[in-house]
Order: sequence, then structure tokens, then C-alpha cells
Amino acid sequence: MAKILVCDDDKEIVEAIEIYLTQDGHQVLEAYDGIEAVEILKKESVDLLIMDIMMPIKTGIEALKEIRSSGNTTHVIMLTAMAEVDDRVTGLDAGADDYLTKPISLKELL
Repeated sequence: MAKILVCDDDKEIVEAIEIYLTQDGHQVLEAYDGIEAVEILKKESVDLLIMDIMMPIKTGIEALKEIRSSGNTTHVIMLTAMAEVDDRVTGLDAGADDYLTKPISLKELL
């Protein structure tokens, strides 16, 4: 069982991922913007962060750079509609471990 933080401003996406991961035995925490994800990671140790890029207040890239600059090495999967090669490179260069594009198969994510 892994502890996973899912961060996306679309509550329906967060809920769908949470249901699927919980059914597989994982513990899921939720965040709805980059600031919230950063704050949770300051308090909680998680095994994986699944994060969107296009979010209000603080983008996933901005949040990821802040997370990495603090020394946090949590595994990160960017899950976003931004599917261009340059977008993928930007996400991976910011410190993501993997980059998946929406729409996503929950089976593939698992």
C-alpha cells in the first residue's frame, strides 16, 4: 500500500483517481492547487505525487520546482492535457519522474 497525493483542480478527476487507487489498497490524499500540494508535502510524507500542470494559483511546474528545491525527492507523475514534446521536456526537467497525458486510462496509471 502506498500513500499517494493527487493534485488537480478538477475535482471529478481527483475523485475518480482516488476511488480507483483506494480500491487497489492505496491511501490517497487530495489537493486542488499547487500551493495546497506544497503545503501537504511539508507536513506529510507520501510515496507518490500525481499532479496536473494547469492549475490556478500555482501551476504544477511551479509547485514541482518548489518541492524539488526544498530537497523533497518524492516520486512525481505529471498528469496533464499538455501533450506536446516541449511540455513533456519541461515537466521532466522540472523534476517529474514520469509524464502522462489526459485522457488517461486509470489502468495505465495504476
